[in-house]
Amino acid sequence: MKVVLLPLFAVLFLFSCSPSTKIVKSWRDPGTTIAPDGNRKIYVVAMVKDEGSRRVIEDEIVSRLKKGQGVASYTTLTPDVMKNQGDSTSLGIMLRNGQYTDVILMRLVDVEKELSYVPGNTSGFYGGYGYYYGYSAMMYSTPGYYTTDKNYTVETTVYSVNPDKLVWTGTTTTLNPSNTKKAINDIATVVTEQMKKDGFLLKK
Repeated sequence: MKVVLLPLFAVLFLFSCSPSTKIVKSWRDPGTTIAPDGNRKIYVVAMVKDEGSRRVIEDEIVSRLKKGQGVASYTTLTPDVMKNQGDSTSLGIMLRNGQYTDVILMRLVDVEKELSYVPGNTSGFYGGYGYYYGYSAMMYSTPGYYTTDKNYTVETTVYSVNPDKLVWTGTTTTLNPSNTKKAINDIATVVTEQMKKDGFLLKK
């Protein structure tokens, strides 16, 4: 944990102007090309313990792919199946049998807490000596305080099924998400837009 001293106006600027979710890095395999017709079948897997969050995340990603191109893993990979056949070999067999071309894996990598100090402020009126004499009645102070920011780092990786290799990866950070649904929506949007920018996904 690190402590950062921030003036009040900087904190206000940070929260009012900066997007809460942003891509910090991405990479794509230069040897991988995307067919112009976009004839692909993509399996989307959110690697989270909570089943409800898993479904929401996968649905958000699938909705941003070309219609009929993405398949949410929860439709075939139930919790029982994951428990009994959760190894990579079983997943590979299932992907090949289902004629999938790619698999998208998303997971939470880290939650970093940052403690920041916002200094207090003192204001008053300093006119002639008469006003200065009575300054204590005309001044007011606000105390400084500490605030804790949470920065969520999410990694999204894409592998081709045949051959089995990494073809795209991206890392996003989300600062102080107001609610889970909005954070998931923002991450899905940022990730898929970066994929399109990198030429990995075709635009709808």
